[in-house]
Amino acid sequence: MEAQLSDVEAGRRFYGELFGWTFGQTGEDGEDGESDGGSGDAGDPASEPERPKEPGKAERPGKAGRPGERQQPGTSLRAYLEGEPVAALVRKTDGRMPTVWSVYFHTPDARALAERIRAGGGQVVTPPHPVGELGTAALAADPEGAVFALWEPGGHRGFGRRHEPGTFAWAELYTRDTEAANAFYGDLFHDALFGPDADPDFGRAPVSDVFPAEMPPHFLVHFLVRDVEAALGTVARLGGRVRVPPFETSYGRAAVVSDGQGASFALLQR
Repeated sequence: MEAQLSDVEAGRRFYGELFGWTFGQTGEDGEDGESDGGSGDAGDPASEPERPKEPGKAERPGKAGRPGERQQPGTSLRAYLEGEPVAALVRKTDGRMPTVWSVYFHTPDARALAERIRAGGGQVVTPPHPVGELGTAALAADPEGAVFALWEPGGHRGFGRRHEPGTFAWAELYTRDTEAANAFYGDLFHDALFGPDADPDFGRAPVSDVFPAEMPPHFLVHFLVRDVEAALGTVARLGGRVRVPPFETSYGRAAVVSDGQGASFALLQR
């Protein structure tokens, strides 16, 4: 899971204070060193990522990975909570690129999964490619155009912490056709989503449930917080915006916000 930002240092200040993250700079070789990134008094240390699945024989969605494109030293920061990796902030290489949080799905074989994405009617935007010694990444889109990434771990396994305040808690796909989305992602990640031992951290909902009907299908990353209202106050103080006020979902109480650069994400209280 990573944020594509124009100003990585501004992102460090925002997310460091909101979630209590510290940061280490990462280059092409994957070497990094943890450094202080601000402390989250926020009144609510933000969120914890929902538990991505551990690698297994079947492809399973979950773990956040490294950027889908190799970065020069100084353009990427790995975010930590209590010494464990929880996300990455990546400087955009082209100002025309969207400012977004990207969701990565873990897979033991990125190339095989990319072929299944094509066969299911999706697109492979950036084919699988190595990211130094860290792993293999790819960028894809589902048949409705919602963009997501793949991560085949090498030296970097993914999340070190999740399901705690300040980490990833949930990924919601807002789509126009939930049945078609269930069919597409169910084929890619059937056991993780619908198997007898499934404990998914990935849901599907109509775009119009929360957003204007004309908004394109997209993924929304959720971070766990202890108190949504307190976290919203911190977001505003740090220069972010509330996009959708708190609302109830089947997986908790959520609010949609954006950082000072426009990258949207959700705060989730359970």
